[in-house]
Amino acid sequence: MNSAHPFENPNGLSNFIEIIAMLCIPAALIYTYGLFAKNTKQAWLLFWMVFIIYAVLIGVTAVGEYQGNPLVNNALGLEQPNLEGKELRFGWSQTALWAITTTGTMSGSVNGMHDSLMPSGGFSTLLNMFLQIVWGGQGIGTAYLFIYSILTVFLTGLMVGRTPEFLGRKIEKREIVLASVVLLVHPIAVLIPSAIALTFPNSLAFVIPPPGYTGSPEFHNISRVIYEYASASANNGSGLEGLGDSTLWWNLSTCLGLLMGRYVPIIAILLLADSMTRKQAVPETPGTLRTDSTLFTAITAGVIVILGVLTFFPVLALGPIAEAFNFASRLK
Repeated sequence: MNSAHPFENPNGLSNFIEIIAMLCIPAALIYTYGLFAKNTKQAWLLFWMVFIIYAVLIGVTAVGEYQGNPLVNNALGLEQPNLEGKELRFGWSQTALWAITTTGTMSGSVNGMHDSLMPSGGFSTLLNMFLQIVWGGQGIGTAYLFIYSILTVFLTGLMVGRTPEFLGRKIEKREIVLASVVLLVHPIAVLIPSAIALTFPNSLAFVIPPPGYTGSPEFHNISRVIYEYASASANNGSGLEGLGDSTLWWNLSTCLGLLMGRYVPIIAILLLADSMTRKQAVPETPGTLRTDSTLFTAITAGVIVILGVLTFFPVLALGPIAEAFNFASRLK
């Protein structure tokens, strides 16, 4: 029951305090980065960029929950929010807020069943764990923002014909290779085992078939498999229930995803930091690309969307997006 239990989370005030507790450390670490880099302006720009993405994902999820399940509403002739799988004292709004916060901060706690979220909620929670920067785990979100900033500096430097520099150090092949390793490990740890599990749905993915399962993965079942590996690799801990996941396959494959998704990026980031500390500091000139501007922050957001979203777009299309279209088609 987790944070839906009345002894652990009895009312709206306790719910609010726990949400703040989840957010305060990863959000504060963005400002801490600015203090270490002696550039608080850049830190605040990154903070507001992340906050905007966070607010948009909350809005997408909340609207879906408020509109309710169209199949149920159509059958009953009512217009009501989606309250299935939710504690009534929190309702659709606080459940949507918690779902985005917990998958964004990698806390893994839940105050409602994520498996009961509408497709828009499934999309947003998955996207949070794919990006890992909204707000990210304790230090993980800041580290990934650092990686995305390095790649943005490199790409913009190529476009305008300037040598890429970040934090007064030149960005060269070694730094780009290590940054690429950090960003590639997560999709490898999520997509490859998901593909293997879905290739053998009866023996691996759905050992205990969910209600209504007929032998071929439906859209929501695909989301369940992807969510399981994304949660393991992102060190989240929540899940879309309905899988027969207490098996040797799930235990070993998710352990591998957890190890790859955390330890490989940690090692790569430490090597990258060591590489940059060994470089000679480059004095700032009028030709130096400033990283504390609104334009650079907007380009960073574009890089995050392009690299993060497009990497996982096929599984998002097969899971929550296809499920949303399926809802619409069944109403006709």
